[in-house]
Amino acid sequence: MSTPSDPPAAPLGRPSGAETRVPGSLRTAAAYAWRIIAVGVVVRAAFSVLGQFHRIAVAVFLGLVVTAVLRPVAGLLARFLPRPLAVAAALVGGIAVVLGALALVGEIVAGQRTGLEKEFVAGIDRIERRLQEPPFRLSPDVFNDLQSRIGKLLSSHRSALVSEALSGASRLLEVLTVLALALFCAVFFTHSGDRQWQWLCDQLPARTRQRFTIAGRAAWRTFTGYTHGILLVAATNAVLVGIALSVLRVPLAVPLALLEFLAAFIPLIGSPIALAVAAVVALATKGPVIALLVVVLIVVIGQIEGHLLHPIVMSWAVRLHPVVVALAVVGGAVAAGVIGAVVAVPLVAVLWSVRQALRGRTGSPDGGEEGGGAGDSRP
Repeated sequence: MSTPSDPPAAPLGRPSGAETRVPGSLRTAAAYAWRIIAVGVVVRAAFSVLGQFHRIAVAVFLGLVVTAVLRPVAGLLARFLPRPLAVAAALVGGIAVVLGALALVGEIVAGQRTGLEKEFVAGIDRIERRLQEPPFRLSPDVFNDLQSRIGKLLSSHRSALVSEALSGASRLLEVLTVLALALFCAVFFTHSGDRQWQWLCDQLPARTRQRFTIAGRAAWRTFTGYTHGILLVAATNAVLVGIALSVLRVPLAVPLALLEFLAAFIPLIGSPIALAVAAVVALATKGPVIALLVVVLIVVIGQIEGHLLHPIVMSWAVRLHPVVVALAVVGGAVAAGVIGAVVAVPLVAVLWSVRQALRGRTGSPDGGEEGGGAGDSRP
């Protein structure tokens, strides 16, 4: 029984005491802040664990990429051939295409080596003469001093360069090991990836099995869509660059187009970097006018890629805002270098699609998926 001196009890559901002095917006921000910190700690721990096994993670990622590319081809060949033979034919054909492209680049570089050496020497002399003329008016002693410093630097770090070359040989062995493991994974993913995923889901508790099935379908559909889309964007960029450099008679047009193809797998920043290399080659071999035209080419292809190719090709597979893509690329590059920049966007896209699927935006209320069967939506 309360006495007249007792303070009145606070109504139920209302904050009392010190809570009334804390604004509601601050309490909400604090609640979100500790959740974000918890997620950050988990992500950091996951990256630390993956860092210890990054070669295996890269091999599995490459295996999934190869599977996304070759699985439709293997499915088409399986209509006329046994499944194992269709998978082997698709894999051998893909390896032949890659090795053929590399052999073509090597032949072009070897055939133009002598002429390129002369053009580069003449181009460097031409650049030095232009820098000595107005408005730069640099003294010839500047270039002589620069050459002597480079020579001294190379001679003083000769042992370090040799050790770096030897470590490069060991890294080459690691790269070959990762590629072999990726092909090994791709063979089994392409042949029976759906059965492997079904087996994994069957090992889970019954109450979570359906959610994992829905998440796997959404993740694989997004990953394959991103892979096919980025391949189309990269191929289009490479063709445009190859044609433009051939018209401008820039040496190494085909190798530079191949570099553009590979660089396009890093969204937003890959293509400009590759075209900057092409501009340097054009400046050293053809002069500043052709180099300026290549710079204009960088702007034109960037506009085509950013405003035409990516919105049309990638919108149906990766529904991410350009700011999110940019932050993902930069964050991946900071966390894991070039590999992180390549993996970041598909990883974020897959996580987002899984979230949307589990919220029911891409699935039916009973847990099923709208459209698409399980057989063609899993690795």
